[in-house]
Amino acid sequence: MIHRESKLYGWRRADHIHRVQSPRNAAPISQRADGTRLTFRDATEADAAIIAGLQNAAAGALTARFGAGHWSSLVTERAAVLAQRHARVRLGRLGRRVLTVMRLATKKPWAIDVAHFTPVKRPLYLTGLAVSVAHQGEGLGRRALEDALAVARAWPADAIRLDAYDASAGAGAFYAACGFRERGRVTYKGTPLVYYEFLLGA
Repeated sequence: MIHRESKLYGWRRADHIHRVQSPRNAAPISQRADGTRLTFRDATEADAAIIAGLQNAAAGALTARFGAGHWSSLVTERAAVLAQRHARVRLGRLGRRVLTVMRLATKKPWAIDVAHFTPVKRPLYLTGLAVSVAHQGEGLGRRALEDALAVARAWPADAIRLDAYDASAGAGAFYAACGFRERGRVTYKGTPLVYYEFLLGA
């Protein structure tokens, strides 16, 4: 899911929330996570291995389902540490287990063309949203977005912007279902993308 510099420090665009259809990847009903019980906190450097592992597992699941692509690239622990600079990386936890991760930053990723978005003074850019493969399809991605919106409002920010792959492996339908509005379709260095935004207070 990484696309060169499209995500600062090698972080992927926000596409790692697909349901994985294989029963081998689905948690038994008794082990499924209750999204309402998720708690969220800021990540620290000590979380780098957990973050990289979660994102790399999600990348592997996408590759298994859709074939190799930019979404197949892996994240190193160093990249997970660097991603925390000048940004907030949020972890969704159930007990001690980290089930979601995402990053909010004020710096625009290179793949974003601001001309496609509603002009605001204080946008945030969401990248690297990933959900534990064993718990995809249980509403955890939506809960992570709810946390992102709460963090953005307290920042304070005027909007959240992101891009997703314009492909079967992309998560555009998920963002649309969560209230994000499509703002344009572009091709960045040969990769088709869809832009989305959520205006805070709108």
